[in-house]
Amino acid sequence: MKLVLFERDARVVPGALVDDAVVDLDPVVPSAATPQARMEALIDGFDSLQPALERAIQTGARIALDGVRLTAPLPRPSKVMCCIANYWEHAQREARPLNMFLKNPDAVVGPGDTIRLPNYTVPWMFMHEAELGVVLKGPVRNVAESDWRTAVFGYTGMMDITGRGEGRSTWGRGTWLGKSFDTFLPIGPCITTADEIQNPNDLWVQFWNDGQLRHNYNTDDMEHRVPELIAFASRTLTLRSGDLICCGTNHEGLGPVQDGETVEILIHGIGRMALKVEDPLKRTWERGIYMGQDSVNHEAVRRNRPQEAHLLRETTGT
Repeated sequence: MKLVLFERDARVVPGALVDDAVVDLDPVVPSAATPQARMEALIDGFDSLQPALERAIQTGARIALDGVRLTAPLPRPSKVMCCIANYWEHAQREARPLNMFLKNPDAVVGPGDTIRLPNYTVPWMFMHEAELGVVLKGPVRNVAESDWRTAVFGYTGMMDITGRGEGRSTWGRGTWLGKSFDTFLPIGPCITTADEIQNPNDLWVQFWNDGQLRHNYNTDDMEHRVPELIAFASRTLTLRSGDLICCGTNHEGLGPVQDGETVEILIHGIGRMALKVEDPLKRTWERGIYMGQDSVNHEAVRRNRPQEAHLLRETTGT
């Protein structure tokens, strides 16, 4: 099931994506004070609601997707936990230590929205990072890797828009600030429930900037896979329904985003969304890819994961 939030009659209501249409689920999902709370109620009650949701999807009127404005399916998660790096890249052959940072939940925007670069000068270039997002259900703590599925409701796409360049650590006092400007967290277009994704570590992620293919990788290349991410985050934090773990990106294919461009993410099996970029200062950088020039090619989907890591996964099941 692909769950969305969309605007209807000056309200934001839940729905389901079915082909190129949306089915209104407003009568089925419990009411709540905010759209985020509504989605959390759907997550918490999904098992009992599922028969009614499926009936609504089968019998409800379908609204053409091009006549609907989708919003972020998680408009204001309580926590957004983002992996630092986390992909095998180029000739690298040793996994880096797993680490995460918290990204500002107020940075969330959704499909068709606008990424707005800051209206003051900072010593950075602004880049895209296309990532898989794991939508959590809780509350849970200290989840064992073997029990990781108990903490997962579904999956979504996200962009970790990032200030990169000289001085980020000193000027910005660390990673999080350059990633947390308002609008720097596009999420969507939907939440695909976990039963539709057999293996989150076998998904194809693509990203285009004004039609130029940049990111083009498989989530099998994660250094630390989804079960480990959940165990790691839950050792320190209580994971709650509607929280999000962002799995990191393959840095091959990184490039700048700048005024007037359209950026688009597609995670096969989840969905596609596009946003505009706006910069009041009209800064410009050379267009193209700054890391991993081979990722321009449509043949660039390949796994960089070392053979010994593949063998370890096959013997341990992780």
